[in-house]
Amino acid sequence: MMRKKRRSSVDKSAAPPDVSKSKKSRTTGHQSKTTAQEDTSIDSVFGQFLHEAGVVLRQGSTSNEIAVDQVVFQKRLQQRLKKSPRYPGIVQEFITGLESHIEDPERFRNCLLPCVPRLADGDSSSVSSFQESLLRMLLGIEMLQVLVINTLFEKLPEFMFDGAGEDGLNIPRVIVNQLKWLDRIIDSKELAGKLMQLVSVASVEIQRDIITSLPEILEDSQHSDIARELNSLLQENTQLTVPILDAFSSLNLSSTLLAEVRVSVMATLSAVHLEDLPVVVKFILHSISSSDALEVVCDLRKKLELELCVLPPVLQASQSRMKNKGTTESCNTSASSSSQDSVALVLDGIKSAVRFQKTTSEAWLKAIENVDTAEDHKVIDLLVLFILHSTNANHSRRGAERVLKVKVRAGQIQEALLQKTFRGYAQVMRGYFPSILALAQSLLRSPDPCVVPIGGHMYRLSFTAFDSYCQQEVVGSLVTHVCSGVGGEVDVALELLCGLVTEKPSEMALYAIFVKGILDYMDNLTPQQIRRLFHLLSGLAFGQQQQGTHIQDDMHIVVRKQLSSTVPKYKRIGIIGAVMVVGSMGACRPKVEDSQGGTLPKETFRQVTALLELVRSCSESSPEAAALYYDQLANLVLTCTLDPLVQAWIGKSVLEDFQEDFVVDLGPDITGSFPFPACLMYNLDDEESQGGIAINLLQLLSDDLQHKGELWSKTGNNKTQRRVSPLCLSPFFRLLRLCEEQQHQGDLEEIDALLGCPLILTDMDVVEKSESLSKPEREFLCCLLFHTINWFREVVNAFCSQKDPEMKMKVVTRLQNITYLQTLLERTLAATPGYAPPLANFDGESTEGVPLSSSSAAPKKGKKEGTGKKRKAPAKNSSADSSQLEEGTEAEETQQDHAEKEKVQEATRPGVSLVSYRPFFRELDMEVLSVLQCGLLSRSLLDSELHSKVREEVQLGPAELVFLLEDMWRKLEFSLTAAPAKRVPFFKGKTDKSVGFSHLQQKSPKDIAACCVQLLPTLCTHLENCHNHFQTLLPENQGVVDASGLDVREHQLLSSAYQLLLQVLHTTFSWSGFSQPEHRGLLKKTLGVLAGRLKEGGPELTMDQLIKHSFEYLLNFHSTVPSLSIALCLSQLLSTVADRGGHQATYREQTATLARRFLCQEWGTTSGDREKGPKHNETLQTLLSIYLEHTDDVLKAVEEIAGEGIPELLNSAKGASSRTWPTLNRLTFLVFYKGMMGVLEKAVRKIPPGRNSDSTEVTSEKLLTWNLAVRDFHILVNLVKVFDNRPVLNVCLKYGRLFLESFLKLGMPLLDFSFKKHKEDVQSLLKTFQLSTRQLHHMCGHSKIRQDTTLTNHVPALKKSLEQFVYRVKAMLTLNHCQEAFWLGNLKNRDLKGEEILTQHSQGSDEEEAGSPLPQEQSEDEAHESDSDGKKKGNRKAEGDDDEITDDSDD
Repeated sequence: MMRKKRRSSVDKSAAPPDVSKSKKSRTTGHQSKTTAQEDTSIDSVFGQFLHEAGVVLRQGSTSNEIAVDQVVFQKRLQQRLKKSPRYPGIVQEFITGLESHIEDPERFRNCLLPCVPRLADGDSSSVSSFQESLLRMLLGIEMLQVLVINTLFEKLPEFMFDGAGEDGLNIPRVIVNQLKWLDRIIDSKELAGKLMQLVSVASVEIQRDIITSLPEILEDSQHSDIARELNSLLQENTQLTVPILDAFSSLNLSSTLLAEVRVSVMATLSAVHLEDLPVVVKFILHSISSSDALEVVCDLRKKLELELCVLPPVLQASQSRMKNKGTTESCNTSASSSSQDSVALVLDGIKSAVRFQKTTSEAWLKAIENVDTAEDHKVIDLLVLFILHSTNANHSRRGAERVLKVKVRAGQIQEALLQKTFRGYAQVMRGYFPSILALAQSLLRSPDPCVVPIGGHMYRLSFTAFDSYCQQEVVGSLVTHVCSGVGGEVDVALELLCGLVTEKPSEMALYAIFVKGILDYMDNLTPQQIRRLFHLLSGLAFGQQQQGTHIQDDMHIVVRKQLSSTVPKYKRIGIIGAVMVVGSMGACRPKVEDSQGGTLPKETFRQVTALLELVRSCSESSPEAAALYYDQLANLVLTCTLDPLVQAWIGKSVLEDFQEDFVVDLGPDITGSFPFPACLMYNLDDEESQGGIAINLLQLLSDDLQHKGELWSKTGNNKTQRRVSPLCLSPFFRLLRLCEEQQHQGDLEEIDALLGCPLILTDMDVVEKSESLSKPEREFLCCLLFHTINWFREVVNAFCSQKDPEMKMKVVTRLQNITYLQTLLERTLAATPGYAPPLANFDGESTEGVPLSSSSAAPKKGKKEGTGKKRKAPAKNSSADSSQLEEGTEAEETQQDHAEKEKVQEATRPGVSLVSYRPFFRELDMEVLSVLQCGLLSRSLLDSELHSKVREEVQLGPAELVFLLEDMWRKLEFSLTAAPAKRVPFFKGKTDKSVGFSHLQQKSPKDIAACCVQLLPTLCTHLENCHNHFQTLLPENQGVVDASGLDVREHQLLSSAYQLLLQVLHTTFSWSGFSQPEHRGLLKKTLGVLAGRLKEGGPELTMDQLIKHSFEYLLNFHSTVPSLSIALCLSQLLSTVADRGGHQATYREQTATLARRFLCQEWGTTSGDREKGPKHNETLQTLLSIYLEHTDDVLKAVEEIAGEGIPELLNSAKGASSRTWPTLNRLTFLVFYKGMMGVLEKAVRKIPPGRNSDSTEVTSEKLLTWNLAVRDFHILVNLVKVFDNRPVLNVCLKYGRLFLESFLKLGMPLLDFSFKKHKEDVQSLLKTFQLSTRQLHHMCGHSKIRQDTTLTNHVPALKKSLEQFVYRVKAMLTLNHCQEAFWLGNLKNRDLKGEEILTQHSQGSDEEEAGSPLPQEQSEDEAHESDSDGKKKGNRKAEGDDDEITDDSDD
């Protein structure tokens, strides 16, 4: 301690020579001792020699002086020592003098510090301004170097634990620095050994200094040895990780040693301190080569656990709550900041590596790509993708974007990983915000719907996690998306903005002015999007917290300007905007003092009612505008919780106006002038007609026709003269119904008379005479039917949820009315070409009806249209309940009479499919599907069991079941099936697929799926009923569907219902949301319903068990499918259910067996004919692909069809089918051929490539597989000789080239190294393949002769592949030292029949056959080359003495 104290005092006095004497006087005792030592030093050999060489030793804190240049000093001293008579003993004396001189710490310090030039002699010009220290100059003298180094190493332990002095001088570090950059080291190996010995005993600080200095001390020859020692040290002591890696970075190492070191470093990665991690990662990434980049990066990615570097959000929250307790705040903040800084440095290391090394960036992409499960993906994956995207290299940017999309599409990168990354690493990710924003934009603009939600999550999390600048950029980018006009992009961006307003209203209020800018681009938005936009803006401007009050005036101006427009499009925007503003202003809120029974202030209530009055007055000028206003207001009442006073105000005015406008009291007579005789129709009430009410539809439509073309505003201003349009009937009733539901908590008792009340229409006998009517009369009749059907649809919407049995019966009856009226409408439309129906959905793009010609709505196709639209069944006969029959009115009895007539005339009555007219029907709510729970009772059971027990229940008839299932399937297809978001074409089409789904769009796909799950037991019951029906029907008719006595009408309806039920289940299970973790419970519940039909105890079963039982349940229906299309639906459903499990292979065989059974079954129509046509072929192709994709052995399956089924077809009669495969006939041959060629080409691409390391068994197995594939290919190519039509040739040319390319890429490498061991197998394979390639060559010639561009488009690429095949075989022979076996001959151009094409002349002889000069090695091949300059180039075959190849001319 005394010595330490003395040295510290010396350190304090370490100053220039003019140091004050007062400081020296404090250490008088020390000064006398120093002077005595200095005198001794001067008298010693050491002092004398130094003085003579030009160095003056100074005492105390004064630096030693040098009078000459250091090189001169070293030369003089060396000469002086060598010339001494006592040499070499004088050297030891000199070192002894040195040791005694540096005994004093102050002198030792002076010797370590640089010498200063001596200025007193006046020759300072010869001395450099900077000189080395005395000890370093002595180290530069070779004869002294080893001894001085030993002296220094002996001196160093004295200062080992002292640390830095008060002046910041660290003696151990300065000693080590003396050894750096010496011109020459006498014994580098010994020095390295001493240094490592010192490292083993020194403190950590000195160890770090020494290790870091090693590359600057040692010569290159010692780098390898020292690296191995450091490598061993690294594994023992992780505290030295950073200095050792710093040293490694500067050492000159061989690639092998560097790889060895890297492996050791990688092994210690998990034990490295967090602050050392950046250095470790940087070293690893900068030490990789192109050959091992992927392996190293994969290992690094696996061991780099950034999740452990940052506290979980829960702990962060708990620590933040503790910040008020003492010093915890600073401690937590520093710890959190330190961890974030370390992660940032790690990412910077990765960034520098990928920026300057292309192989590293590609390795990272490949490593992330190789991860195949969502659970294996880590935070580092996302961060690296952001880093790669942020680099300037285009390949990294594009690669990162591609990999991210692929991973998101596969469901491997999910929202949970994004949330974890943003929550834990927001500070780090802030630096990569531009890349995050660019990736989010790209994902949101993607046409693939699977990746769009992740882009939305990135936007939302960026807004939540980052600062105000980033928030502004996020909002600006989302606004850009909205203004782009691309449908899917706009929807998602608006949804995100609405979500941000809900989650972060105060932050979003700052950027309200940006969002308001979208109002300038409303021309590109659909009505649904405009509704979302105004919902968003009105929430900001008029929300309860009033953050965006600065845009309120702008909102009022825009709304009033649009409302006053005479252009329908802009008026529609104004109505939508005004209603949404009312929703925000009039929303229920906490009680205020100046409200009158509600929750709104008086002034706000006045503004709301005034705005509603304004909208109403502005919309009265157009019936479409008025109907839109009613629909929008109804939607507002349904979705928003309005203030009670506002709700009451709306309800009161609606009820009064509806009664006045549309309802009349029934009197004894119906007065008025109408185009057709008036008649009360469809009355379901028991009371007398005179005491009831009716909907005055005929009067409204007649008045509307009379005033057609007049301006509405000129018809009158007061209420008594107000004109009412029938267009408003259904929308107004919907608004009335929803107001009543809100005010009476779902009870519709006040308006229940409207469910059963009659309509004033005309007798529907007039439909029978529609062809004799004038065109205006037919159009009037069509309008009447459309309005009646839409009224009934809204009535069903209103009362479908009522529990009263009588109301349920009336609802079912109204459904029967709808199905009956639709059959009338089909016939009337067929007689009225060019008719434009009245609008029913008013929020579409167009506000005018579009004329639909009869050709555009022509005959029904396929499963959608063939599901019971052409219904001729009466309203009552389609029901299965006899109690309803007893309650029929006279009108209904008349209706039944009409239906009986229709049965007779059914075959002669043409009808138009209503598929094209769907946008002109009112939308059915999801709640209507609950009517399905009424069940199904088929007509045959009704005829045999018509007694009182059955009358107590309300049952659906087959026609109504099909009607509801059709609607349900369309809804699921719209909501659950993700359609690609495509950009709007230049010429925008007139049809909008979203028309008729306005209410559905307000529900999330999860809500729709949950609704399906609730209905699933009912759907299963209907499915079982259909199954039972066909199960009893087939044995009765000996399995023939066209047996006598079969009710064809019932059979068609139940077949349609069967198919629709399977399609509904398939669409439900195909929902992509089921693959997301948050919906796993819903999937389990869905499977539980199916499994529960087979086995009890659903909740206790595991997911795999549920899938197993569900699969078995659905498999039971295979025996009763009545048509091929239904068989396909069942196969697709089974495949989809199996995909939901983790063990798909378990069900593949069963699915394949079922599909094969369907393919081997003969299918016929109800008339007994064989199924045929384009739709049948398309269904067959899909079913065949399911079979071939699920079968275990694809090659065997192809050979079975091509080798057995097709020969049977060739040997059968002209119109017959294959005996084994009844679905295979001459009309469906192309379907089978295309399916087999496609799956064969896919199968060979999946054959693993051969490797030299493969065992003999593995190689033999691969050769066998290729032999089977080539044999199948040969069979299929040869079929072109029989089926030589153009489509078959096109398929063969296309897939033939693909097969050949796969063979060149995967098959030929296998033949290269298996030729010697398996030469017979190789020869057989090539011999068979040669026959196929020769046939392909003939097909190329045939295509040229025919000059068919469809075929000749394939020829150049195919010829190129054939030529490559020739030279590839030659290369294989050369590789195996058999090049002499390669012979070249001429191949003549021939057509499919083998006849020579005479337009070209052969050179040389006909095709040659040549023997191989190698008696023990046999091979053969062919050469196909393209024609050039009119010359024929041809074929080469090499073969053994005993082998023959059939000449082409013999084909």
